[in-house]
Amino acid sequence: MRLIAWMAFILVGMSALSACGRPEAPAAAAKIGGPFQLIDTDGRPVTEKSLLGKPTAIFCGFTYCPEVCPTTLAEMTAALKALEGKADRLNVVFVSVDPECDTPAQMKLYLSSFDPRIQGFTGSPLAVDAAAKAYRVYHQKVPTENGGYTVDHSSAIYLFDRRGRFVEPIGYGSPHDRVVAQLARLAS
Repeated sequence: MRLIAWMAFILVGMSALSACGRPEAPAAAAKIGGPFQLIDTDGRPVTEKSLLGKPTAIFCGFTYCPEVCPTTLAEMTAALKALEGKADRLNVVFVSVDPECDTPAQMKLYLSSFDPRIQGFTGSPLAVDAAAKAYRVYHQKVPTENGGYTVDHSSAIYLFDRRGRFVEPIGYGSPHDRVVAQLARLAS
């Protein structure tokens, strides 16, 4: 009798699930990337079109970031060194999400501690917000106890092909060998 009760329970459960309808087709992947109008560390205008022709790695952060940004930029410096000549086939870009502090001069000074191929972009708060939105980068100013602020932000590096199409992310803290392999594939 227990077997019949279990079978009835399973059949009722299955029919209840089928009453919910068929599962929806998976949603299209979120579009990452798009138009932006920023300036580089020399104050020259740059857009997404400035990066076309070479695969691109883009990371967003800020120069006063205590951990994620310097760690990521140090990893990118090490990865570019490991790539040797292939590194020249890539655009590597650090975009500020703190335009109030990260002037072109501040970005240039900060990036001087890392591989010289890493470009820095900043802009007005509106321009930075628009770029962050297009690239699906979270960022939010957070007040600190001393009256200052920090900026919470996404920590992934986004990889794009030479036509500006999103390829894949590099997660924060990924093993060095994986970062080098992802960049090598991108540069091929």
